[in-house]
Amino acid sequence: MSWWSRAALGVCAVIAFVRPASADPRAVIELFTSQGCSSCPPADKLLGDLSRDPSVITLSLPIDYWDYLGWKDTLADSRFTARQRAYSRARGDREVYTPQAVVNGAVHVIGSDREAIEGAIEDTGRGGAVMSVPVSMVIDGQELTVSVAAADEHAPRKHGEVWVCSIARVVPIQVARGENGGRELTYYNVVRGLMKLGDWNGAPASWSVPLEKIARDGVDGAVVYVQDGSRDRPGLMLGAARSDLPLLTRTSATTRAPER
Repeated sequence: MSWWSRAALGVCAVIAFVRPASADPRAVIELFTSQGCSSCPPADKLLGDLSRDPSVITLSLPIDYWDYLGWKDTLADSRFTARQRAYSRARGDREVYTPQAVVNGAVHVIGSDREAIEGAIEDTGRGGAVMSVPVSMVIDGQELTVSVAAADEHAPRKHGEVWVCSIARVVPIQVARGENGGRELTYYNVVRGLMKLGDWNGAPASWSVPLEKIARDGVDGAVVYVQDGSRDRPGLMLGAARSDLPLLTRTSATTRAPER
């Protein structure tokens, strides 16, 4: 059966699939990790633990700059490396490493340090802007509709970019060489595609995207976030939501959705 045939079956299966995304998360945690980094597996495991918390949205973004160490990361994407470096520029430091967790777009900590992550969630939540904008997703028929509410009258941030991430919730990988050679590692909420939906200016807004644009092989979830700043200088996470997606096939988790 061809990929497009499987996709058609997947789309047909979601005609009656209507589910609002989980609401009111308090944090988005982005983990920059690598299959070639011997310090990363504890952070990958912790991200899996944190993913079970319904108030936290977690994203795994494998980077590619350790590929020269003897193992090419099978999930790595140069866009994730660029995003990690963009965070460093926005903060004004040179802190680019693995495993690095960026919490709410504002604070970076060692990705295997649960206490530091929880402290960063608490610290970033004190300003009032972080995760203050309600975001929702609904899958109806062949479309995913994203809605972003209006900013509060006294909100300190009233603009941002709206992005949707296609994710594979659980991805086991057998690493043959490098620092983790001979190990099977499991990655959670791995970003497999990124797509900018538009810009939010503080007024209520919504976007619809065909599921075929994001529902690729191995993808079984979606995360939407509203972020202050830009792709080149990302800032505070203003709001986010996540939702399950109907899984087309588990045969490949490496196919990327296009970036717009």
